[in-house]
Amino acid sequence: MAVTDEQVATLRAQLEGNLEEHRRLLAQLDPATARTGYAALIAAAFSLATDRRFAADGDMAQVVEYVASVRSTTESMAEIDPRVAERLLLAVYTDEQINDIDVRVRYETQILLLAALVADAQLDKTDLDTFLAQARSLADKWLA
Repeated sequence: MAVTDEQVATLRAQLEGNLEEHRRLLAQLDPATARTGYAALIAAAFSLATDRRFAADGDMAQVVEYVASVRSTTESMAEIDPRVAERLLLAVYTDEQINDIDVRVRYETQILLLAALVADAQLDKTDLDTFLAQARSLADKWLA
């Protein structure tokens, strides 16, 4: 199974802040393939965005500060469990274990943090295209 164009378009809509289009496209995704392909795309994009933001010089204090900053932006972001968010970010570039985190909580937290990471990166259309192509390629490798 590979990531589909529809799944990439759905993620693109979310990352561009077009939430109405994101919801519409998300509702059209096949639930069975979304559980694997779209979830892998989210995880791959999250890993890439986190690596870009933290890996070079990231440490626990920076991650904690970042999560606190993200949680302070909106009411929906404030609902993020800070420890879960910190652990998910750290797991990208450390040996932090996340297997005990509920899959749905992990997925929902990754989506919210991914949106924040991409917004912070201020990607233009070309950069977003490149980022999504890299995320798709990584997700396809994971799914192979």
